[in-house]
Amino acid sequence: MRISTGKGSISLLTLLAIWSISLVVNLPGLAVSPMLGNLDKIFPHTPELEIQLLTVLPNLCIIPFVLLSGRLSLSKSKIKTVVIALVIYLASGILYFFASNMVDLIVISCMLGIGCGLLIPLAAGLLADTFTGKYRMQQLGIKSGISNLALVCATFAVGWLGHGNWRLPFAVYLIPAIPLALSVFLRGIPQADLNPVSASAPADMAASAKTAAKAAVAGVPAGSIHAVPPQAALRTARVADGFIMPRVWSLMAVYFFVCYASVIVSYYTPFLMQNDGMSDSDVGTVTAIFFLAMFLPGFILSYIVKLCRQSTLILASAVMTAGVLLMAMGHNFVLLCAAAFFVGFGYGIFQPLIYDKATQIVTVPAKATLALAIILAANYISISATPFIVDGLRDIFHPQRLYNTFPFILNSALLGIFTVVVLLFRKSFVFRIDPSYY
Repeated sequence: MRISTGKGSISLLTLLAIWSISLVVNLPGLAVSPMLGNLDKIFPHTPELEIQLLTVLPNLCIIPFVLLSGRLSLSKSKIKTVVIALVIYLASGILYFFASNMVDLIVISCMLGIGCGLLIPLAAGLLADTFTGKYRMQQLGIKSGISNLALVCATFAVGWLGHGNWRLPFAVYLIPAIPLALSVFLRGIPQADLNPVSASAPADMAASAKTAAKAAVAGVPAGSIHAVPPQAALRTARVADGFIMPRVWSLMAVYFFVCYASVIVSYYTPFLMQNDGMSDSDVGTVTAIFFLAMFLPGFILSYIVKLCRQSTLILASAVMTAGVLLMAMGHNFVLLCAAAFFVGFGYGIFQPLIYDKATQIVTVPAKATLALAIILAANYISISATPFIVDGLRDIFHPQRLYNTFPFILNSALLGIFTVVVLLFRKSFVFRIDPSYY
């Protein structure tokens, strides 16, 4: 069976091999979370600094290795990088079963972050290299759905395994064995896609930065964006080293904010619900609904875009705003479930469309994976910065009366403003949906 890519076709097994990488990109930190409350029993006299390092350091390790992976994609074999990353990831999962103290857990978690950081850009980058136009958008939607669905399933698995030995939840980190076994089929990706024409194009192929940018926006095959703009055009269009800089900064800012606005659900919902006397199982249900809603749009993204067209991101932002506002207002379990669904669904629409646009911020197709790495780094910076932003603003305003609802009141206001911005700038690069997609 052959799958159309928009510029040719690949085998179904090759596509399954690319999809399988997305199974593991959202898992770091998942198995550690359930045991945080019992660390004093598992490892008596555990210093507070070590607990903080266990939760923060692995995520911080991901950021530089996401960028390194993007850089390696320019000069090294992408498939070899995938295999090496999967081996590091799987080795970390095995080593967890031999950890005997907190220092071991911290070191292994950092190793896991390194492996995951190398994989994250390539999970989307291989799809961006292989597919083009509306086919690329559809595949990035499926990739987003797979990674979020894997997170949902792994969350339930960790909760179930957590009732036994404290090491059992780390079994979820053995999942990389699946993409590692399928990696042999990655050789089915055409070499012309893995190694598109580089920045060193001959002078007679030179084109203006404006022409290359238009080609990128249109979602045309990567091979058609082949030229290096002359220096005068580069300066005019603010293109630096193959990157269209205004697009880079605007897309990073949007992804940072969207991640920040949605991650508060998993960070602060437990405190909100516990304050209202709801049980841990209620908290788990709301969190599970949030993750379930995130994966749904990925599998039906093309239908959503065909239905909503240029209003797609406006409606996604409005749905997120409504969800966070319901979180702030709702002290009812059913309302909180609906709110979590709205936030997750809106974010699930934004994520793959941002991935797709990340491939269009370069004039050199060989740098598509590096572009994805840069945009993805904004996601992990946002996840790391969210508690500092919310807690810092809460300390400034001192809303003791609204202590647990403050993150949701703050973000509902910010999302409301963001929705207006999306509406006003709906024809800009970041928020526009290319007509060829519907």
